[in-house]
Amino acid sequence: MTTFSEEIVSAVLAHMNSDHNDDNLLIVRAFAESSAISAAMVSLDGTEGTWQYSDVDGIEHHVTVPWSTEITERAEIRHEIVKLYDAACAKLGVEARPHS
Repeated sequence: MTTFSEEIVSAVLAHMNSDHNDDNLLIVRAFAESSAISAAMVSLDGTEGTWQYSDVDGIEHHVTVPWSTEITERAEIRHEIVKLYDAACAKLGVEARPHS
């Protein structure tokens, strides 16, 4: 299993939790708890990403979602998160925004 440096993980988490809060919640609602009220990405490695979320009672939980394949390069992280986002949209019947 590939582990990424603390610097890479911190940068990805900062980006996901500042620019993609809605995407985090969408992923959690699709793969863990449909009534989650908040979500944040809290870790990742070469095989999976982990999100912390709060349910309607304010209780915090974690869900780990595997990538579609093992990844070893930083650029692959974005690709796998986009795949999760697209899969979450499809599962929830939400129109995915285009990716650049």
